[in-house]
Amino acid sequence: MRHKEFRTKPPEKVTFIFIVIFIVCGLVYTPGATGQEVNRMIIHTDKGKEQISRHIYGHFAEHLGRCVYEGFWVGEDSSIPNTRGIRNDVVEALKKIKIPVLRWPGGCFADEYHWKEGIGPRDKRSKMLNTHWGMVTETNAFGTHEFMDLCEQLGCEAYIAGNVGSGTVEEMQDWVEYMTFDGDTEMANLRRKNGREKPWQVRFFGVGNENWGCGGNMTPEEYAGLYNRYQTYVRNYSGNEIVKVACGPGSVNFHWIETIMDKVRNRMGAISLHHYVRGSGTWGHNQKGSATKFNEKDWFALMKNTLTIYPLLKDNIAIMDKYDSGNRIGLFVDEWGTWWDEEPGTTPGFLYQQNTMRDAVSCGIFLNAFNEYCHRVKMANIAQTNNVLQAMILTEGEKMIVTPTFHVFEMYTVHHDATMLPVDLQSNDYKYGNDGVPAVNVSASKDKSGTIHISFCNLNPNDAAEVSCALEGAEPESVSGRVLTADVMTAHNTFENPEVVKPATFNDFKLEGNVLTTTLPSKSVVVLALK
Repeated sequence: MRHKEFRTKPPEKVTFIFIVIFIVCGLVYTPGATGQEVNRMIIHTDKGKEQISRHIYGHFAEHLGRCVYEGFWVGEDSSIPNTRGIRNDVVEALKKIKIPVLRWPGGCFADEYHWKEGIGPRDKRSKMLNTHWGMVTETNAFGTHEFMDLCEQLGCEAYIAGNVGSGTVEEMQDWVEYMTFDGDTEMANLRRKNGREKPWQVRFFGVGNENWGCGGNMTPEEYAGLYNRYQTYVRNYSGNEIVKVACGPGSVNFHWIETIMDKVRNRMGAISLHHYVRGSGTWGHNQKGSATKFNEKDWFALMKNTLTIYPLLKDNIAIMDKYDSGNRIGLFVDEWGTWWDEEPGTTPGFLYQQNTMRDAVSCGIFLNAFNEYCHRVKMANIAQTNNVLQAMILTEGEKMIVTPTFHVFEMYTVHHDATMLPVDLQSNDYKYGNDGVPAVNVSASKDKSGTIHISFCNLNPNDAAEVSCALEGAEPESVSGRVLTADVMTAHNTFENPEVVKPATFNDFKLEGNVLTTTLPSKSVVVLALK
């Protein structure tokens, strides 16, 4: 979505050019039914080249709070229906959003996790202190076998984050061999002893996590040296081929990504990027703002902060292009999402937060951006799957609900492995005070059947947005749609009222030849299918 070039009305001297363009496309520039100028866009349906990897819609599960324990793992003896200790309701819910890949065991936890403590009989596994998240005791009941079983139940790829911060080269080498080697060795036979005869397929392996921070407080030069050493021992065994992922920056740290690309580019298949956003609070302790008690100032701040993903991707990709002109190395945004204060009354350090319509719109913007930059962005993993940060699922004992963000992921499954279609957008601004951001955010794709899908976000919490879209190179015969919106910006699902925010059928559109017009409700995510 090339929104920057089309953000505001053109200067007077080039107005004539724009008028000619829109007349040629059958789009005379007139006010819409809302009384505001119509938002204009062109979708180049015949110019798509890049595939939107389904892994962009990936997820992240860290040993943090109740993400793994209670979220996924309840144990075989639990009264909550489960399969080998993994709760059935969560697995079935995640299958509905076609979860493609799951990253584990961290996060910051990864660089203090020693995998051999999490294998063998559970009653004999050693316990450890989770120093990052609440200083609670980690039982290691959920380890490698349980995680790989979870991935098989979900039908998704495994993305393992290895320990560089406090682990040894031998430890990492042994883990890869334990999981993926089919021969007669100590590690492969130990796996068999613990109940798994055949090796697993592990496609993605992260060599450390946030090593500029919780993963060791390293300089990029220090990490580059360690990466080159550790990755040597992340080997391909028994037909398994691993994409090695180097630790990239957290938000804006161009020196870090430049250094890593310069020094290790020939030894990695991908580099990570982390980007969390918030409203108008601060990043101090308990000052990020409430997930559910906020005003329009906070809403606007999150929309503006979320849109920073566009220049962030653009600038990081420009650096990658300098060192990898062949586009071989993928950019994995393997932690992203909103981050609010913990819900009152919950355990400190567990990062349990609610999830509102505000989070859903932010999620849609992120996913639209990843779609647009899919030539480099080959994976993204929202933080986190259950009960932590911008979660898909919230649990409370036997109860389980899905969040507004879950619904966005479900609606966007239509983009999985589809061809990204270039979009030119001229959006009106959503203004708050003396500031403003484009009100409409969009991405489009064409699936293998030829169906065109358009995902819209209306960032304005007050006003509807009328959009007129020229479909260059196509004249579809039918349109259908779904919408996610709510009466108030703070709307969210609770265990008492689990369906306050959920998708509904959307019919506010008209198709005439190759011109589609639609009116997006305020604070909404809309997905249209054109056949």
